[in-house]
Amino acid sequence: MKSTITVEVSLNEDKVPEKILWTATDSTADMMQKAKATMLSFWDGEDKSALRIDLWTNEMMVDEMADFYYQTFMGMADTFDRATHMHPLVADMKTFAKEFYAKFRATQVKENK
Repeated sequence: MKSTITVEVSLNEDKVPEKILWTATDSTADMMQKAKATMLSFWDGEDKSALRIDLWTNEMMVDEMADFYYQTFMGMADTFDRATHMHPLVADMKTFAKEFYAKFRATQVKENK
C-alpha cells in the first residue's frame, strides 16, 4: 500500500509563500486543502539529524501561530508518548506547551491594554 501527500506552495516575487495547498491520496477531501502554515520534518538516520521545512503565509496571524505551535507541541508530546511510553517526559513536554501558551496569552493581554 502507498499513500502520497502533495504540498503546493505559491511564492510571491520575494519568494515568500502566498498560498499553501495540500492533498493526500487517503483523504476524503475531493480537492486540495488550503493551509496558512506547515511544518514538515524528516529524520535522516545516517546523519542523525532532523531536516525541516517550516513555511507560513502572510495571512497567518500571530495568535494563529501561537495556537499552531501549542497544538504542535501537544501533538508531538502525544506522538512521543505512543512511541516511547516515557510518561514523565511527556508530562514535561505538555507542561511546557501549556506554559508557552499561557505566556503568549498574557503577552497579548498586556499589548492590548
